[in-house]
Amino acid sequence: MAKRGKADAAVAEAPEATLTVEQLAYETGMSVRNIRNHQSRGLLPPPEVRARIGYYGPEHVARLRLIQEMQAEGFKLSAISRLIGEHGSDADRFVGLRQAVTAPFATEAPEVLTREELIERFKVEDDRLLAKAQKLGLLIDLGDENYEAPSPALLRAAEDVTGMGIDLGAALGTIEKLNRNSQAAARTFVNLFVEELWKPFDEAGRPDDGWEELIGAIGRLRPLAVDALNATFRLTLTAEVEKAFGEVLERGQRRERGQRRERGHKKK
Repeated sequence: MAKRGKADAAVAEAPEATLTVEQLAYETGMSVRNIRNHQSRGLLPPPEVRARIGYYGPEHVARLRLIQEMQAEGFKLSAISRLIGEHGSDADRFVGLRQAVTAPFATEAPEVLTREELIERFKVEDDRLLAKAQKLGLLIDLGDENYEAPSPALLRAAEDVTGMGIDLGAALGTIEKLNRNSQAAARTFVNLFVEELWKPFDEAGRPDDGWEELIGAIGRLRPLAVDALNATFRLTLTAEVEKAFGEVLERGQRRERGQRRERGHKKK
């Protein structure tokens, strides 16, 4: 604790570079190796060299903490490199933008289940189906035969479907298809945002007074996209159900007519 306080004091007392790479690593909780890696990627400005020793200042601490925050928000280093390398001053705003994208749907708490609980709920013990559920992201292996369900609602939907007598493998296959269709739908809305909102904002030089409006727009777009997708799906589902049952009834009627004709021929 004393060491951290000393590093904090070094940052607070002087704006100039006063930290060695080892002190910078301790201050940020990052390894020296990672710091040098970030520097080689262009993510971190070079240190101030004095007597052949590199010294780092508050701006380096702030930059590394920003990188850590962006990684925690899900940004990959390649994306961080592009954002910070080209638009360092806007990097913190990209974090806010991504939070606006992810925050509205972060309300469902994950559920942890044991293997026995999963077997009891789904009445199936099949390692292949368990592996497929993990591949689809329905379950995350926590070790010791414990599994986390990131979306308990989706897991309950799969459970309800199997409760109707539908095979679990068929249910997982349907979820896999839904995932692919959902990706296409999500990409459509993302493209809408990029083309109609982001590109004009970017071409205008990313004005400071436009960031708040842009982040607000993406925050509103997500629930609107979900509402539009739900409404479209309800209409499409109704039409498909009517079409499918119409075809089933029509086939039944054709079969009945054929049977009646066949009985008529036999009577003759």
